[in-house]
Amino acid sequence: MSNKFLAWCAKRVLVIVAAVWLAGCVSSNAGNVYSRDETKRAFEVKMGVIEHIRPVQIEGTKSHIGTAAGAVVGGLAGRGVGGGTGRDVATAAGAIVGGLAGAGAEELATRRSGFEYVVKLDNGQTLAVVQEDGGEQFGAGERVRVLENGGALRVAR
Repeated sequence: MSNKFLAWCAKRVLVIVAAVWLAGCVSSNAGNVYSRDETKRAFEVKMGVIEHIRPVQIEGTKSHIGTAAGAVVGGLAGRGVGGGTGRDVATAAGAIVGGLAGAGAEELATRRSGFEYVVKLDNGQTLAVVQEDGGEQFGAGERVRVLENGGALRVAR
């Protein structure tokens, strides 16, 4: 097998591995999704009525996974260009551009739609809770539970 074919295969494998790795890092912040750490824990339950709902965009994650994966793929792509010093420059440029593209792709891939719920609690307190859209479809005027655990809040039926 030629070096070009091996480089081509390596690039494809890295892209697939990066995509799977990135997908595995995505977790949900919807009100009806609980993390493994939240199980078997007590939540304080407060009752209230939704006064206002506003759609929001929840920004994606900005870990170094997308940057690293993009830099590796970009560096490999640049490595396949030219020879000698030009090849080294292309490898470095590919890694930089790939890293930037990978970071942007990670943020975009993990961005979610959500809602800001303004809830008037029975005790008179008003809270705004932002959570990912989990398909609950709450409505203004609806009576809901606000669950609190360690400062984290969620709105639920």
